[in-house]
Amino acid sequence: MAQKKRIKFKKPRIPKIPGIRRAEKRLKNDVPGTLTYTGNKEQKDINIEIIEYGPQQHRVSASKTINEALKTSKEGEVVTWINVNGLSQIDQIEKLGAHFKLHPLILEDIVDTNQRPKIDEYPEYLFVVFKMLYFDSQGVFTTEHISLVLCKGHVITFQESDGDVFDSLRQRIANAKGRIRNAGSDYLMFAIMDAVVDHYFIMTEAMSDRIETLEDQLFLSHTENDITQEIQELKREVLRIRKAVYPFREVVSRIEKLDNTLIDERTDTYLRDLHDHVAQVAESVEIYREMTWGLMDMYMTTISNRMNEVMKVLTIVSSIFIPLTFMAGIYGMNFDNIPELHYDNGYYYLLGAMVIVFLVLLWYFKRKKWL
Repeated sequence: MAQKKRIKFKKPRIPKIPGIRRAEKRLKNDVPGTLTYTGNKEQKDINIEIIEYGPQQHRVSASKTINEALKTSKEGEVVTWINVNGLSQIDQIEKLGAHFKLHPLILEDIVDTNQRPKIDEYPEYLFVVFKMLYFDSQGVFTTEHISLVLCKGHVITFQESDGDVFDSLRQRIANAKGRIRNAGSDYLMFAIMDAVVDHYFIMTEAMSDRIETLEDQLFLSHTENDITQEIQELKREVLRIRKAVYPFREVVSRIEKLDNTLIDERTDTYLRDLHDHVAQVAESVEIYREMTWGLMDMYMTTISNRMNEVMKVLTIVSSIFIPLTFMAGIYGMNFDNIPELHYDNGYYYLLGAMVIVFLVLLWYFKRKKWL
């Protein structure tokens, strides 16, 4: 009896191309709830910032481990904001999640920087994911993954690395400006998201200034060879803002409609205002997206107009010299019986005729406004 030949199937392999590392990491998550950091801002040490405040008290502390955060009280009138910088320290995040009884799927979304903005409602807490946009110290457009957990008396935020847009919020808490020191953790959640949306406005205004600058360059024909690269980079940045703003608008809309004991009725008014702001940013992003796509068409039109002007000049020059070349060609032939060749002043007569033809054609072109 013939022996059957065994066929070996090779494991599919992802090609080694730029930007594929995140896809490789995601494919390794065979079990739901497995934590794998997919970002590029890896930190050796985790930085924990703890802000505890109330109507009459305010305390700020920092730690390199999660132990300090575990000591914070879950009860009382004090609101605690735990800000975790660094998502690459998986063991520390798991430890914090176990202390606050966070679901494993939440921890997975916290370290997955590709997760789109969303909100998940649990019996004891709310989980929100959104994107923070800002310009870093070198002026580079930066997108950062932010996760927020709202508990009773606690707000926990997770960032990829140090540096954020919450400095003004920290000052408001320290100086007791506004109603934040007299409000609960739900208002702190609103204030954090509001600070992010405020920087959305800054990003859209920066996009508007860049679009206007490029439009002026195109209209004034002060274009350079690398302007197409600037337009493509601007298009990518507008799309990055759009990917962050549109899902976040849905998130704020869902939070506004939630009937949850963690959110006070007085905070609903502020959430409605936040939704209006996000909607305004979304409308601006859509306008700037259309304007950015129109920049390339404008650039191609400008290049085409330049080419037309060049072809117009060449055509006029050719039209002037064609009759002159014809006249020179006739009297350049080698026939013996050309009467004008025997004139004593024939050379000057021919030059004079050429000048007259040139002037007549020049006058005609100017009359037609071709020059």
